[in-house]
Amino acid sequence: MDMRLEVVVVPVTDVDRAKDFYSKLGWRLDADFANGEGFRVVQLTPPGSPASVIFGTGVTSAAPGSVEGLHLVVSDIEAARAELADRGVEVSEVFHDADGVFHRAGTEGRVPGPDPERRSYTSFASFSDPDGNGWVFQEITTRLPGR
Repeated sequence: MDMRLEVVVVPVTDVDRAKDFYSKLGWRLDADFANGEGFRVVQLTPPGSPASVIFGTGVTSAAPGSVEGLHLVVSDIEAARAELADRGVEVSEVFHDADGVFHRAGTEGRVPGPDPERRSYTSFASFSDPDGNGWVFQEITTRLPGR
């Protein structure tokens, strides 16, 4: 049976502020529904993505800003970083990990610049939404077999 990840719930404090932020990223607004008092769901989808994010009022008990490591795969890390910066988003410089595999939590082990060999899966840039939910761009130009 196929299983597709299609929605990730992102806990936020202010629904309208989050909606404005993700819209500013160029994400498509798919839904903004309120059904009675205390319940609202907003869904946005990043360009080219089959998966969306949902946030709102009454959709999660997770603490706002508690989500980390949400990955957005891009084919050109420097162009993706520049696009976000041009949209007024505070985004880290491009980095790779000191061990050359995958990035660690926080900023430990970050080495400035893309992977020196420009290997797929090893160059990153990070940013956060207004609540502190953490996002990571990951450059993938060639997928591993079976991916």
